[in-house]
Amino acid sequence: MKNYVVIGGSSGIGAAIVDELEKKGSEIVATYQTNSKTDRQHVRYIHCDVGNAIPDMEEFPEIIDGLVYCPGVINLTPFHRLKEDDFMDDYRVQVLRAVSIIRSLLDRLKKSEDASIVLFSTVAVQRGFTFHSLVSASKGAVEGLMRSLAAELAPAVRVNAVAPSLTDTNLSWKFLNTEEKRNRQAGNIPLKRIGTATEVAKAAVFLLTPQSSWVTGQVMHVDGGHSSLLG
Repeated sequence: MKNYVVIGGSSGIGAAIVDELEKKGSEIVATYQTNSKTDRQHVRYIHCDVGNAIPDMEEFPEIIDGLVYCPGVINLTPFHRLKEDDFMDDYRVQVLRAVSIIRSLLDRLKKSEDASIVLFSTVAVQRGFTFHSLVSASKGAVEGLMRSLAAELAPAVRVNAVAPSLTDTNLSWKFLNTEEKRNRQAGNIPLKRIGTATEVAKAAVFLLTPQSSWVTGQVMHVDGGHSSLLG
């Protein structure tokens, strides 16, 4: 039985990843910050504040087959209104926190026969969008980190990233909370609809599990064609 750790596994895409892994009969440790959850047969939830040190290492299995880091923020603000601290705060959540988690759990990942790390980027790194300088800067760093780790940790640990477009989750609620907004956002996507958390989660689970055993250093775009096609 495989052991997986889902950082940010109580809501949105993270919760969908937990659900998909559970269907495969995996054992999962999922962290939450504010959305407390009740343990399930194969899922154990532990509190983890993304701004502080990770929980006690005893909370995690001795062998970890896959780690996915899901926490993120979407702050779309004109560049001239942003301060240096805004970039640092965003970078801290999206990049430095992921680095801290990976460093802490790396030895346990290396004990697996087929370990995998999955990080999250965004379509905005591939495409240039207005008001996206904050998230594009930090997620661009995530992609650079992913490729460097994929090279350095091979062949022991595979490292990949998923880059969604706007997805129907609580994180993107303010951009989709009216029919007009949903239609406008969907109109920008070649497939003409907003993606679901489950659709993105299935891509992440593919990269986490042995199904993708010959895949590393890649960014999987799950975005309805938004990154490479005209809407």
